[in-house]
Amino acid sequence: MSFHPHSTIAFIGGGNMASALIGGLIRAQRAPTSILVIDPGEGQRARLAADFGVRVLPAADAALADAALVVWAVKPQLFGEAAAPCAVHVRGALHLSVMAGIRSDAIARACGATPAAARIVRSMPNTPALIGRGIAGLFATPSVTPEERGLVEQVLAPTGQTLWVEREADLDAVTALSGSGPAYVFYFVESMMAAATQMGLSAEQGKRLALATFDGATALAAQSADPPELLRERVTSKGGTTHAALQSLEASGVKAAFVQALIAAQQRARALGDEFGG
Repeated sequence: MSFHPHSTIAFIGGGNMASALIGGLIRAQRAPTSILVIDPGEGQRARLAADFGVRVLPAADAALADAALVVWAVKPQLFGEAAAPCAVHVRGALHLSVMAGIRSDAIARACGATPAAARIVRSMPNTPALIGRGIAGLFATPSVTPEERGLVEQVLAPTGQTLWVEREADLDAVTALSGSGPAYVFYFVESMMAAATQMGLSAEQGKRLALATFDGATALAAQSADPPELLRERVTSKGGTTHAALQSLEASGVKAAFVQALIAAQQRARALGDEFGG
């Protein structure tokens, strides 16, 4: 099942994530005229119209009533302001949110729908989605049908992988793991670059070695049936260089500190949901 090629997909907000999704839809042969973007930024609208040929509007109007799917892609703190003029037009649509922290009940209320009946999918993407290498955690309210879940997956497919969770609260853990996760990788790459310079290499050499190592190691782990622990043990000879490094990490409590850091991110995601009225 797929969206009728002429049914409207409306984006509220036309920033980076919306652009990534729109680009994927265009590459999948969706007619640009079937995509509507509401964005108050004149420059952003001009760019989207020039890059993709989609319809753009500075503010919501009756054209939104034709939308079979409404994609919420505004900053969380701007959601209430953005939703108010849209609500009257979008009550019957399927809603997909790529906003962090705004819970489905808050989205339903802002769109003039009852939470029990609203058809909402919340997505927690991450920035590698911008190059088609992301992963998005997804949660659907009970009114969303299996076919509609499939439609959402089609829309998100160009950005990378998807992972469904059955409890909305689990999106806070997804946020901590993969939503914020790219920053953890960049943090370790920074550390490896710093170490490279201390050991006599250039920062650029350290960056190249670090990025290639992360890329290769994650690809190996993804393709292997063995757990990461076993893969780690295979490159850790007792008394060798890797063993020395891992012993130092353990002595510094790095693993425990890293686990605690992810729990802190999960707790902050939960607090943001409370703050935004979920």
